[in-house]
Amino acid sequence: MNVPRLNRKVKTAAGMASVYFTLLLIGFVFIYPVIYIISYSFMDTEDLVNPLVRWLPTKLYIGNFSEAASVLDFSATLIKTLIVTVLPSILQTISASIVGYGFSRFRFPGKKIMLAALLATFIIPPQVTMIPQFLMFRDLKLLETIWAFILPATFTQGIRSAIFVLIFYQFFNMLPRSLEEAAKIDGASTFRIFYRIAVPSATPAYIIAFLFSLVWYWNETTLTALYLGEKWATLPLKLQNFAVTFRRLYPADPYSVVGKNLNEAIVMAGTFLTLIPLLMIYFFTQSWFVESIDRTGITGE
Repeated sequence: MNVPRLNRKVKTAAGMASVYFTLLLIGFVFIYPVIYIISYSFMDTEDLVNPLVRWLPTKLYIGNFSEAASVLDFSATLIKTLIVTVLPSILQTISASIVGYGFSRFRFPGKKIMLAALLATFIIPPQVTMIPQFLMFRDLKLLETIWAFILPATFTQGIRSAIFVLIFYQFFNMLPRSLEEAAKIDGASTFRIFYRIAVPSATPAYIIAFLFSLVWYWNETTLTALYLGEKWATLPLKLQNFAVTFRRLYPADPYSVVGKNLNEAIVMAGTFLTLIPLLMIYFFTQSWFVESIDRTGITGE
């Protein structure tokens, strides 16, 4: 028997086992909150107060979901949430692609300074610019209107717009200039070159920018509450307000554990309802999402 070869196989198997164990451990850390949310949201009052029931409810109780849907006004709030997230995401993706293409293909005075300023908008914490923007929107009478999100997204000043500009800037830099030069020889204008050559080639960048933008707008609660108010309250914002309210009603008191657990189950059901649209989007776009991340170079390639 070849002992060195056997030792190499053992070391390889041990290495693979350690890698899989590490991946499973990391995966469990990320999936644990989702499992907890799903398990807790299906528990009824008897399961919630039963110390023997931890993960698997004795029966599937959907009353928590009806209560959560009622508290969140789910149908109307979902429509508002889609408007608040989808429209700015589309406009931000389009504007970021135009700006990224301009930085990639044109030379003009102050280009490096403008790129540095663009990076500064991503590095500076949003808490620094939040109050000045609020005062500006107040003077322009944009508060509690959807325009408070649409106008910044249209002019590449939406949530984390700088990173999307950099994504398009990097992607357009990888495109061969010979294609554009051939189009110019044929008489194509700059605009025609952009939407006939650059845009179709940058489909992965558009997908990744739109999905990231959609998720960030969806999960944003601070700016939504500050600029849009209750008139355009989104699902995460209403869920956050409900969670804060029930914690005030049921503080850390051992005598109110029943009410606390019951309301927490409703909060978990509301959290699951809020996650369902994002999970559905990821389910239908995961192949494009993974491919787009690879092709746009976010992985460091």
